[in-house]
Amino acid sequence: MHTRVLRSLVHCLLAPTRSLRFVPTPTLHTLLHPDRIRLGLSSATKADAINTMVDLLANHPAITSLSDVRSAVFERESTMSTGVGHGLGLPHAKTDAATETIAALATLHPPVEFDAIDSSPVELLLLLVGPESEASLHIKVLGRISRLVHQVPLRDALTRADTPEAVVDTLQRAEATL
Repeated sequence: MHTRVLRSLVHCLLAPTRSLRFVPTPTLHTLLHPDRIRLGLSSATKADAINTMVDLLANHPAITSLSDVRSAVFERESTMSTGVGHGLGLPHAKTDAATETIAALATLHPPVEFDAIDSSPVELLLLLVGPESEASLHIKVLGRISRLVHQVPLRDALTRADTPEAVVDTLQRAEATL
């Protein structure tokens, strides 16, 4: 009797299933492309900076409506500032106007007031947008970003990067250590 139960359990665990599918968390450097990175962005206000970031997504095939993405990002920002401290702003939104998760990054010069939790202005801005259907993935990517950018040497390297390609390379090296 116990052998039959054990075999059944092993069969269930090893059998392929459609309902359980492991989806690895994408790396940040694969969500970014140099075309969606701006270095030394000069914005007078938080809203200007976010608008510029959303505009970086304009030609991405995963974006079906840039105005809907913009609305979703500002709606999320209105609930609570995404200025997470240490000079980092992390505006993000889930919206059906995105068919996949994508990101954009900018360094701000001069830094911009962002209503951050530590009251420091933002000098590194990372926008994350993904579909409503990938809420779990969205949270995982936000967690990955948090682990990465709370490393002071990485934040410093990103704000000092002189090309978008250097940003991607820096992120790729940092993510290899996670």
